[in-house]
Amino acid sequence: MSSSTKITALLFLFSFTLLLSSCNSKTEDAKPTTSAETIENKNLKKILFVVTSHNEKGNTGEKTGYYLGEVSHPWNVLHAAGYEIDFVSPQGGKAPVDAFDMNDSINKKFWDNDIYRNKIEHTKKPNEVNPAEYVAIHYAGGHGAMWDFAENTEIASIAAKIYENNGIVSAVCHGPAGLVNIKLSDGSYLVDGKKVNAFTNEEEVKVNLEDVVPFLLEDKLAERGAIFEKSAPFTQHVVTDQRLITGQNPQSAHSVGEATLKELERLDK
Repeated sequence: MSSSTKITALLFLFSFTLLLSSCNSKTEDAKPTTSAETIENKNLKKILFVVTSHNEKGNTGEKTGYYLGEVSHPWNVLHAAGYEIDFVSPQGGKAPVDAFDMNDSINKKFWDNDIYRNKIEHTKKPNEVNPAEYVAIHYAGGHGAMWDFAENTEIASIAAKIYENNGIVSAVCHGPAGLVNIKLSDGSYLVDGKKVNAFTNEEEVKVNLEDVVPFLLEDKLAERGAIFEKSAPFTQHVVTDQRLITGQNPQSAHSVGEATLKELERLDK
């Protein structure tokens, strides 16, 4: 073989090697990664549920806590749609539960889910929550919320950040107690000028706790500038206004989950 032929062969081999290396590099670039972007996308499917740490109705000696159906029914809708749910409470740790009705199939489904049973029995403390991880926050009711939601500035701040990051705030029954002191960065109350509902004055009278709770939720929301809407006692009623979703009573819990999902889907478009 002449020297010129050898040189030509070597140049061809070198060019082929470079081409093969380039192709391999492009193939590697095209592979799925576990980059920060992937983790961020996963986090954008997370919703934070707030439950009470308070377990007694004033000085009555009657036990309370979060109302199980007001967690399980929204959870069932949102979890089925692919959202991961985390739990926070004012004190963190095991949250007291009320209305422990295992005849409700959705309650049983939630309670028998080992992952979520563990989560709600080991709730996060507010300082363990990063608001940027969540697309929505949901305040579950139960009379306990009347004693420890309204004055919790840490959770109020979390909710304001989620809302101002184009997220959703939802609440049901006594859960809107958590809304009454949420202020946005411009100093206005979240509920000011928005249509809302919650456990009504009439409903509180019907359960004989109007003189036990520290305030009447309907009145307090109206004081904050909310436009309060309601239906007859213990009738399903849900209001959506500017990414704020509120339900009147336990009967409204499932519909709050559905309204939240609908709003999330709207925001995704």
